[in-house]
Amino acid sequence: MSERLNELLARLHEVKGEIQDEIEKGREGFHYRIEHGRVRFDSEVRRRHRGLREGWLSFLSRTRFLVVITAPVIYSLIIPFVILDLFVTLYQAICFPVYGIPKVRRRDYIAIDRQHLAYLNGLQKLNCVYCGYGNGLIAFVREVAGRTESYWCPIKHSRRLASTHEHYGSFADYGAAETLREDWEEAREQVQKEK
Repeated sequence: MSERLNELLARLHEVKGEIQDEIEKGREGFHYRIEHGRVRFDSEVRRRHRGLREGWLSFLSRTRFLVVITAPVIYSLIIPFVILDLFVTLYQAICFPVYGIPKVRRRDYIAIDRQHLAYLNGLQKLNCVYCGYGNGLIAFVREVAGRTESYWCPIKHSRRLASTHEHYGSFADYGAAETLREDWEEAREQVQKEK
């Protein structure tokens, strides 16, 4: 991997950390803390939040009819999501130890906590649980797939992609046949050191 690419990847990692720091700073003004894995708001904040909650009938009355009737299509994806979750979890539990790849922790990707917000009605809470699970699951699966690709086929594609996983930058260049074996071993060693 080129020195310039190493520098860019290091900067990207640093910027992602800075983004998370800024998000954390934004949380400070909302008067909550986390105790034993649960979010706790100050009692006055909880009371204000309950007062701001919109009833589900009012919420639905403002929703376009076509949005309401497409809800079953959205929620039907829970079936393939759960099946995907099960298969990917089993896959990494069986195969990653054989490959020497550290397992991906689901809890680092799937966050289901918005249902504790008192200013959301039941329907909004259900939507938030679904989205937290669905998007977290996709991120989890992407990391499992990224680690797998790093082990089995760490070669960049011939064209630019809209988005790539964290490991992609360290892959061998497309067409770099002379250094493939070295690049491949380096990528495998790197993914085996993941946390």
